[in-house]
Amino acid sequence: MLGNFDFQVIEGSLGYLFLVGMAFTLKITCIATIGGIFIGTLLAMLRLSGSRLLSSCAAAYVNLFRALPLILVIFLFYFLMPYVGQWVLGSSRPMQVGAYNSAIVTFTLFEAAYFSEIIRSGIQSIPRGQVAAGSALGLTYLKLMTYIVLPQAFRKMTPLLLTQTIVLFQDTSLVYVLSLTDFLGAAAKVATRAGRLVEVYLFASIVYFIICFSASRLVGHLQKRVATPH
Repeated sequence: MLGNFDFQVIEGSLGYLFLVGMAFTLKITCIATIGGIFIGTLLAMLRLSGSRLLSSCAAAYVNLFRALPLILVIFLFYFLMPYVGQWVLGSSRPMQVGAYNSAIVTFTLFEAAYFSEIIRSGIQSIPRGQVAAGSALGLTYLKLMTYIVLPQAFRKMTPLLLTQTIVLFQDTSLVYVLSLTDFLGAAAKVATRAGRLVEVYLFASIVYFIICFSASRLVGHLQKRVATPH
């Protein structure tokens, strides 16, 4: 069966697949993860704050993005934001956003909603006695979170944050709808150009499996470390 396979097309395209496709996939994954965790932390803090207005606004944001398919959010941002920008700036023509900026912003804002729920659960896992003790010492809400709650919460949340990052890594393949070239998009171009769809897609599947399985094993190791008292 494998005798009919032509793996030379893969060997000749490794540079393009990894230096262009995989590099873009990892780039958008890293940017969206960092931005998503930062925004998600702010959202989690707002949801747990004493302000009903801020808490409701943060909850509405999270519920909105978690209720929509990611590909729909990508389309909405890409096609609507130019006109929203035109209206905000009072310009005579739609604002130029671009596919790359649309992908970065969309993935960051979308993942922030999921990171927010993970971070919120991590914050709530910290014993309330520590929060009460910090408040008794006169610490503000921001200082209480920065110096006492968040350092402990992030240690507990690390495996879950990495798990969500793995999901994000897989979801980056949706940038094909914006004609951007991620790893899977690069594989699709190579497969179409060479006419060897089975070989190239099989290779792409193996690469995704190796990366995601290895990352999952790392998550399992970290979960054991977190669960083990020091």
